[in-house]
Amino acid sequence: MTSILDYWWIFLLVLSIVLYKFVLRVFFGMVIVPEDKIGLVTKKFVLFGSDKSLPDGRIIATKGEAGYQAQTLAPGLYWGKWIWQYAIDMSPFTIIPEGKIGLVLSKDGKEIPTGRILARKVASDNFQDATAFLDNGGQKGRQTAFITTGSYRINTFLFEIVMADQIKIFENMVGIVTALDGEPIPQGQIAGKYVEQHNNFQDFDKFLDEGGNRGLQPQVMLAGSYYINSWAIQIEQTPMTDVPIGYVGVVISYIGEDGQDVTGEHFKHGNIVSKGQRGVWMEPLGPGKYALNKYTTKLEPVPTTNLVLNWADARSESHNLDHNLSTITVRSRDGFPFNLDVSQIIHVPANEAPKVIARFGSMTNLVSQVLEPTIGNYFRNSAQESDVISFLSTRKERQESARNHIKVVLDEYNVNAVDTLIGDIVPPDSLMKTLTDRKIAEEEQKTYQTQKMAQEQRQGMEKETAIADMQKEIVRASQSVEIAQRTADATVKKAEGDATSLKLNVNAEAEATKARAGAQAEATKLNASAEAEKISKTGLAEAEKIMAIGKSTAEAYQLQVSAMGGDNFTKYKITEEIGKGNIKVIPDVLISGTNGSEGGISGLLGMKLMEMMDAKNDSETPKKK
Repeated sequence: MTSILDYWWIFLLVLSIVLYKFVLRVFFGMVIVPEDKIGLVTKKFVLFGSDKSLPDGRIIATKGEAGYQAQTLAPGLYWGKWIWQYAIDMSPFTIIPEGKIGLVLSKDGKEIPTGRILARKVASDNFQDATAFLDNGGQKGRQTAFITTGSYRINTFLFEIVMADQIKIFENMVGIVTALDGEPIPQGQIAGKYVEQHNNFQDFDKFLDEGGNRGLQPQVMLAGSYYINSWAIQIEQTPMTDVPIGYVGVVISYIGEDGQDVTGEHFKHGNIVSKGQRGVWMEPLGPGKYALNKYTTKLEPVPTTNLVLNWADARSESHNLDHNLSTITVRSRDGFPFNLDVSQIIHVPANEAPKVIARFGSMTNLVSQVLEPTIGNYFRNSAQESDVISFLSTRKERQESARNHIKVVLDEYNVNAVDTLIGDIVPPDSLMKTLTDRKIAEEEQKTYQTQKMAQEQRQGMEKETAIADMQKEIVRASQSVEIAQRTADATVKKAEGDATSLKLNVNAEAEATKARAGAQAEATKLNASAEAEKISKTGLAEAEKIMAIGKSTAEAYQLQVSAMGGDNFTKYKITEEIGKGNIKVIPDVLISGTNGSEGGISGLLGMKLMEMMDAKNDSETPKKK
């Protein structure tokens, strides 16, 4: 019967297959490092030689000493790392994600020089070669160098990696830089010197190599993303300096070399220097945004438009320079205190703005140190030279005088005085009551006088109105007489015209009758002659008869003309013809005088009719005889 012990080798084979790594590790010192790991080696002891111990103060072995080894095992297969001599720790890769940097702290290396806080950069393949780091003089402590986004085989026995955010300067912001290491700032300065070629402080070793100073830096950083070692550099973000439209910015620099004053001998109120030097810069900044370091420079905005300042309790402008100004209280010559509001308009030329700032430091100081006492004292002195009533009545003259006086004063301070305006003048209530009562009495007296004059004028107007009314009647009566006279004259003229026309018609008719008679006689004669020639005897007798009749008729007319006269005969014939033709001599409607009385025309027509009747009677008288 076969014993189970006979198959011990099978059990050993199975165990070896299962624990082959352990077996190989024990007997052959095999170590397999995965692809995403590195092997950190610790040497437990040294087999031969006593000089294999680490120097004092060192913790990382670079030459086979016992302890933490500088050399790491990259992914792969290794032999000879017996478990009883070496301890292998599998450590993941150091991965720096996007937007981060890895700050490095070395646990071993040389001592950092006294006065410095950061270890300088040495060649070490981004801290992946610990041996090179130590052999090249790498220093322990916080490193100036850092690692950026990526994967690294870092010996964490030697280096500790601290994640830090990438620095971002936002739009319209300025990064103010403070260096934590470097040379001391020169005496008399508040910021380090200006150095270049450090790529916006991203290469701090270059900054140190160029002699950069620790502390506040004159350079600023603009908007963007930066790899900044926060152990070496601190950044404070502040808004950009804005110079609004209508202003200039006078720059006061606290750093730089002491410059020579550029204003000449006549200006002795401060140093005005060229750009980049310490002092007030001669060239102000126009409207816009500027990346200024608020700790090394100061910008004083100076308005270049007309600036209104109000000495009034209830009014202040948006610039707020007059918020401490108040209504001016003065006392008159007769002892009455009263208040007045004043507005002063000033203008600071752009090229004079640095002088104003050099002299006063700010526009607020200009107002408080010059304008406030100058204007206040002027009006107080002016009020003491006059009583309240005179001051009120001569306001225009006092305003003009104040304008001229203040203009002369401000010219000495490089400020233009545009205008001085006096606002409300508020006398004391007691005086105002007296003045008001007096004024009311004066106005009432004027009112009474005006009313009296109005009554007198009304009486005169009533009188004139009555006269005017009577005059109207007189004129109407006169016009009526004139109209009646003219109407009568027109009627007479018309009657005379009608009579003349009638006379002409009668004469024309007589002439026509006479012509017809002549023509008829001629025709008769011709007829008689013809008839006589036809019937000689009868015609001759008839002709003699007709001739006798015509002669007798002619003689009759001749006798009538001789008896009546030519004019009377004519009038008679006219009357006879009027009677035969039923012609109207007197119109149906007569033009009469006013008030129903007969006018002159009626008399004239009557007289004319009587003359015509007398003439008819006279013409008939010879016939009766």
